[in-house]
Amino acid sequence: MKRLLDVLSCSLAVLVLLPFGLVVALCIMLGSQGGAFYRQRRVGRGGKEFGLLKFRTMRQDADRQGPLITIGDDRRITRIGRFLRKYKIDELPQLLNIIAGDMSVVGPRPEVPKYVALYDERQRRVLSVRPGLTDYASLKYIAESELLAQSDDPERTYIEEVMPAKLELNLQYIENQSVKEDIVLILKTLRAIVGRRGE
Repeated sequence: MKRLLDVLSCSLAVLVLLPFGLVVALCIMLGSQGGAFYRQRRVGRGGKEFGLLKFRTMRQDADRQGPLITIGDDRRITRIGRFLRKYKIDELPQLLNIIAGDMSVVGPRPEVPKYVALYDERQRRVLSVRPGLTDYASLKYIAESELLAQSDDPERTYIEEVMPAKLELNLQYIENQSVKEDIVLILKTLRAIVGRRGE
């Protein structure tokens, strides 16, 4: 049932949002050198890697010019990229990942292989389900880059504090997942995104 709802809802969303997506893609390409999309290796269900799609929000080859996490006022982020990130518009191409079966609308956010390699046996249980576009950890850490900017060692803070806390929330979701729970998470996510408009 969850997979059917994912495919139907995301297929409809892609059709409705296609004109908007084309405008976003054009703005990205006009605003900085490079293509409109960015693909990054992430770890999905069963430990299988896949290419997660996003609208490009950083300069070309930015992942080779700094850490895998973004920290505060990261200079690699483009002008249009800051707007896209604030309202999570950069995540919209992942609707295609959901249709393809790599992801679900709701589920633990997929992590890069470098950090998944640090999971202990219990934490690896998050790989038993399809990763998602949103989850409770995404809501709690919606301002993650600003939080990390306050640390003297952002990557260490992410690995030792933020990532374990997010994984605990992911495991709680897995224990209590249901269609009703997913609907609640989707509504909370939309409310959180709209709320950032006033910041």
